[in-house]
Amino acid sequence: MRNIITLGILVLMVLPSYSQKKVKQGLSSPGGNPVFPGWYADPEAIIFGNQYWIYPTYSDDAGVPDRSTVLTEQQLAAQKNTINPQYLKQTFFDAFSSEDLVNWKKHPHVLDIKDVKWAAYSMWAPSIIAANNKYYLFFSANDIQSDKEYGGIGVAVSDYPSGPFKDALGKPLINKFYNGAQPIDQFIFRDTDSTYYLYYGGWRHCNVVKLSADLLSLVPFPDGEQFKELTPENYVEGPFVFKRKGKYYLMWSEGGWTGPDYSVAYAIGDSPLGPFKRINKVLQQDMQVATGAGHHSVINIPGTDDWYIVYHRRPLNTTNGNHRETCIDRMYFDENGLIRPVKITVDGVTPRRLK
Repeated sequence: MRNIITLGILVLMVLPSYSQKKVKQGLSSPGGNPVFPGWYADPEAIIFGNQYWIYPTYSDDAGVPDRSTVLTEQQLAAQKNTINPQYLKQTFFDAFSSEDLVNWKKHPHVLDIKDVKWAAYSMWAPSIIAANNKYYLFFSANDIQSDKEYGGIGVAVSDYPSGPFKDALGKPLINKFYNGAQPIDQFIFRDTDSTYYLYYGGWRHCNVVKLSADLLSLVPFPDGEQFKELTPENYVEGPFVFKRKGKYYLMWSEGGWTGPDYSVAYAIGDSPLGPFKRINKVLQQDMQVATGAGHHSVINIPGTDDWYIVYHRRPLNTTNGNHRETCIDRMYFDENGLIRPVKITVDGVTPRRLK
């Protein structure tokens, strides 16, 4: 009898641990989180036609070939500061497509550093849009720490969402600090009047600039200003903007990107230029699921008020800042248009095809 009781206790102990093991190891089945295998962060999700696409930052999975190109001595010499070894691997973008939000196809190396002559290392936080019968991919490179270094925000163009993308300018679009904002973490937004805005900024400052119709240059605002600061309370990085029922939602990441406190908050404004006052935090860690939930994007199913948040998080069994996985969960609004706190899950979302 004692053996039977002991066995029963062991079974009870093992059953809940299986679910926890699935979370810790980041295992994924269709419809589960993470949505595809590998270390990927800063996911930019978007709909093109009848397909969902995700463009994430490659986030260093040891043991997996990290790139198809080797940085040249000339590229490495372009920077004088000490380089984080991770940044020597973060030199390309993979993309993922899906017809149902659950099963994803990998498109490797849609943009490679060998096709961006001004970039020496560290490419991340892609943001993409379709315009002018082409696809424009905005990205950060070189992680510059001052105006004395060369790098910033670039733009690459392709005829297809799967690439290959090629550097469109031969130089960064934005390569200096304005209003204290590090030129990183860009997000391209097209308003309903077809005006293009680029929101960006690290180091706790958020700027917005207006883009030309070809998306390859900056256009001054009517008041002559070119870089407008929009920084809300507690802003750190990773801005994202969408419009719903006539209101503009500015979302961003708070906390340290390598820590468990990484999270997402938001504000609402009456125009794409704000003003934006912080309302609340909507995405954060759940110690039963994962930590460091942040740097997100949002997709809305056309013709509906159904919304999904696409973000990265860190499995419970790692403290490595680069070990981040891409996940999707539902996002809901209350009757006043406020975003309800998002519940991060292991199960993820159910299949959803586009019409």
